[in-house]
Amino acid sequence: MPQSPVLTRRSVLAASGGLVVGSAVLPQLGPTPAVAQGQGGGLSRTVTVGSFSVVTLLDGARNVPDPQSIFGMNVSEDEFAEVSANNFLPIDQARFFFTPTLVDTGSEVVLFDTGNGGTNGNLPAALADAGYTPEDVTIVVITHMHPDHIGGLMAGGSAAFPNARYITGSTEFDFWTGDNAPAQLAEMIGGSVVPLADQMTFLEDGGSVTSGITAVAAFGHTPGHMTYMIESDGAQLMLIADLANHYVWSLAYPDWEVRFDADKAAAAASRRQVLGMLATDRIPFVGYHMPFPALGYVEANGDGFRYVPQSYQFDL
Repeated sequence: MPQSPVLTRRSVLAASGGLVVGSAVLPQLGPTPAVAQGQGGGLSRTVTVGSFSVVTLLDGARNVPDPQSIFGMNVSEDEFAEVSANNFLPIDQARFFFTPTLVDTGSEVVLFDTGNGGTNGNLPAALADAGYTPEDVTIVVITHMHPDHIGGLMAGGSAAFPNARYITGSTEFDFWTGDNAPAQLAEMIGGSVVPLADQMTFLEDGGSVTSGITAVAAFGHTPGHMTYMIESDGAQLMLIADLANHYVWSLAYPDWEVRFDADKAAAAASRRQVLGMLATDRIPFVGYHMPFPALGYVEANGDGFRYVPQSYQFDL
């Protein structure tokens, strides 16, 4: 049985944090994002899970060079090149997608993560493409506090979602606002997350966002990284956030080290646990950095997993 949410209101701590988590330097987007379009020319994709509407929102996409500096850091260049060639992937560059997700339960409009924000983000346009406005959002959930997930919390110095309350994991919040966090992220945390702290609910593993949406701890990518299970009328879908950041180099090879994972062993263990559950129970998922529209399935494949992107399953 899921635990009740932790509803304590916390005093605002002096923020300190970092763009560096351990040895993982987070990517910077630059001033001109390459905003890819979704299927059919849109920036959103809406599917039905039970009585819920689930909308993936394309905040943007960009190419990055030298993907082995990010993925498969603990394997040889030859192995990385062979795996990439077998999956028709170039080894000189990769594409990152950024996909917040909205869940409309009928009584709540829940936005998971807020994208890059500013000139690097495209979330307001993606919401409009799906038929929503920032004012429609009643709950904002932050899966973890990397810049590409919290960048859209504020707009022009004010809350970008003026009618929303906020939810995040207690472990995640405590780390990024605590004394042990790297200092480089302090300005961003202080300007976007901390001003909203008095409006936040802090969840533990198993906590409830609202009826049908449950937090599932998957620590490692960050100290308090959370995934979320969506359940309605017997149907399920999981939002895995940054559990696996690439459909081959991370999902298919869960033990390959990822530069952005703070605790690489814990992140690999979380991948194996969550992906194994999804494969066994045949539950679809949304991955924040999967190719847009970021919806798919996972199956066991040897010692790893295989990503199966959705096609028309949700349309039948």
